Amino acid sequence: MPNNPIIVFEGIEGSGKTTLINHLSKYLKKVNKKFIKFREPGGSKNSEKIRKFILNNKSNLNNKTDLLLYLAARSENYEKIIIKNYKKKIILIDRFVDSTIAYQHYGMGINKYLILKINNFILGNIKPDLTFLNLVNKNNLKLRLKKRVNKNKYDKFTYSFYNKVQNGFKKLSKNDKKYVIVNSNNSIKENKELVVNTIKKIL
Repeated sequence: MPNNPIIVFEGIEGSGKTTLINHLSKYLKKVNKKFIKFREPGGSKNSEKIRKFILNNKSNLNNKTDLLLYLAARSENYEKIIIKNYKKKIILIDRFVDSTIAYQHYGMGINKYLILKINNFILGNIKPDLTFLNLVNKNNLKLRLKKRVNKNKYDKFTYSFYNKVQNGFKKLSKNDKKYVIVNSNNSIKENKELVVNTIKKIL
């Protein structure tokens, strides 16, 4: 594991990944570790503009357009954030390549190898060193989405879609030591401790 790894938090809506990445940010500040944090879609200035366009409830973009916009946002992040901080700071990312494969391939049926090829074109050899995969059950997913005040279009899919996506994440993580599975049905306190204890071991 490098001194300044790329650490990614993945999972479907309502799985707690954003809560945990924010908690890890606070911990890294506390122990004086240099890091940068961003989300996908979003991150750099141009990528945040793309995010608003993709997630707008009134947008009726087709699945291929959605994919290309996600990848365009990632391309901007590569140039403006990732490559500038790579190996200089810990990079924390709320969603990354796995989300694109899980949602656009396993969820929407777009060719997986096309997605991987374009990602490789954008990122080269850049890959996450550690991924926290947050898994959530149907009841908690529904409860958490119901509580959200400002819902974007990705908060409004059917459970069968989210289930396909979550199963896609599971396939991606299978037999890969770079993944840490987080049971989001456990208490937030328990999962915060899991994340911090994992990071203590690798830093």
